[in-house]
Amino acid sequence: MREAVVSDEDVESETQTFRACLATILELPFDDVPEPDGEGDVVGWQVMRWLGGLGMGLVPVADVESFSWAGPWVARVQPTAQAGRRAVVMYGVPSGVAWDPSGATDADGWRLIDGFVVASHDIALAPPPRPDAPSALGAVEAIAVAASAGASPQALEVVRAQAGRGLDGDRHVTGKGTFPSGLPGSALTLIEAEVCESFDPPLDAGEHRRNIVTRGIDLNALVGHEFTIGEVRCRGMRLCEPCTVVDGYSARSVLRPLVHRGGLRADIVVGGVIRTGDPLTLV
Repeated sequence: MREAVVSDEDVESETQTFRACLATILELPFDDVPEPDGEGDVVGWQVMRWLGGLGMGLVPVADVESFSWAGPWVARVQPTAQAGRRAVVMYGVPSGVAWDPSGATDADGWRLIDGFVVASHDIALAPPPRPDAPSALGAVEAIAVAASAGASPQALEVVRAQAGRGLDGDRHVTGKGTFPSGLPGSALTLIEAEVCESFDPPLDAGEHRRNIVTRGIDLNALVGHEFTIGEVRCRGMRLCEPCTVVDGYSARSVLRPLVHRGGLRADIVVGGVIRTGDPLTLV
């Protein structure tokens, strides 16, 4: 996401913060998004017709309190009993506030009112093109497993990877993680050392909660591709996007900075041993 630039005056308005959230999700300039029909009627003909011209629309969320989405969506929030409503960008499964143009959620006491997903009219035309597979070699910089959800990660030099399951001793194998085990993309998680080092201080294993830290390779570009880590063969399944779970493990907010930078979820196709320093190579 690329946050829209909004004036101090606009962040005091429900309709203008809604425009800003749409612009941010669509990565468009703020002024490209039309004015809603009126304050309190942020989803009207003006906005829907404009989105229709882009092949998209807004789908209302039925139960905003329990809704999760592996991507951005717009929510309207009520900061306090006195202040007016504002719009924010939500993100993740489970979802948390990824961008708040007005700062309405900085203080406690705010609540969700409703929400909307920006959806494609024709889903067959919506998937983005696959990126070219990376040509550079990478390497394993660190390995960590956690026996259960919330348990402190244990750093390892060597670990055995089980095909279709995960790393020995990890929650993805024991079935004690936050999310179900055995599903596609649940066996192995990776994150780039370069991303961890972009934080000050750098993200540690207890904050990012990924199994393997790599260096020198674009993990996002491995989605849909097979690769090897030493003798272990894997397949990139999807991005490992952040959510409120990983955000809760850190004393600082990491949800927004990790959007599209949270690493990779992969399946283990052929098991074996992974060691720190092992090369990561495209098949």
